[in-house]
Amino acid sequence: MKQKLKVDLHAHTAEDPYEYINYTAYQLIDRASQKGFDALAITNHNTVTYNKKLVRYAENKGIVLIPGMEATFSRKHVLLINPGFNKNPLNRPLEDLVKIKNDKNLIIAPHPFFPTSKSLQQELFSYIEYFDAIEFSFFYNHLINCNKKAVHVSNQYKIPLVGTSDCHNIWQLGSSYTLVETKKELSSIIEAIKEGKIETCTTPLSLLTMGRVVMNFFVFHKFKPYYKM
Repeated sequence: MKQKLKVDLHAHTAEDPYEYINYTAYQLIDRASQKGFDALAITNHNTVTYNKKLVRYAENKGIVLIPGMEATFSRKHVLLINPGFNKNPLNRPLEDLVKIKNDKNLIIAPHPFFPTSKSLQQELFSYIEYFDAIEFSFFYNHLINCNKKAVHVSNQYKIPLVGTSDCHNIWQLGSSYTLVETKKELSSIIEAIKEGKIETCTTPLSLLTMGRVVMNFFVFHKFKPYYKM
C-alpha cells in the first residue's frame, strides 16, 4: 500500500572512518524513530554501514534501513544509495559513475554548489546524466542559501530534489527530509524517487544554529587534522 514515507538519505555516524561523530548508528536509528522516520540511509564516507543486526534493529523501530555511502570521485562527493558494494576505491574518477548507475540504486549530488572543495560545482553539469537526484541541504536560512542553484538545476534538468539533514550532529536529523509516496520497501522507495514522486520538507536554520554547525565542523578538524578523501 502506497503512503507518504518520511525519508532521510544523507546521515553520518560514529562508524564513519573519516569523520568525528559522537553517536552510533544505533543511536541515530533511535533518534529517527523518535522523529517519525519511515526510512533512513546511513551514508558514511566511502564505506557502507549496513548489516543484518542493524537492519533488524531498524525494523523493530519501524524503519527501513537503506544501504548507502558518501563516496569520493575525482575528489568530489557523491551520494550512492544502495550501491551494491561496501567500499569505494581511492582515487576513483567521476567517469566510473556510468559503470555504477542502474535501476536498483540512486546517485545523488550532495550539496552540489556549496563553497567547499568536495562539492561537485561545475562538474555536476559534465556528468548530469548519471544523477538521479540533487540534494537540498539542511544548511541554509533566509539570508544564506547555497541551495538556490541546486533548485534551479533541478527544475532546468527535471531531476528530483531531495531534502536531507546531512546529519553530523544528532540534533540535525529532521531539519530537512523527503516525503516519498510509495510502498515501505527499499526497491519501491528508490523507484519512486527516480520518478519524482517526492516532496522536499525543510525548515531554515537560525543564524545561531548555523554558527553551531560551523563551530562543530572546526572542532572536528581539530580532532581529525589529517582528513583526506
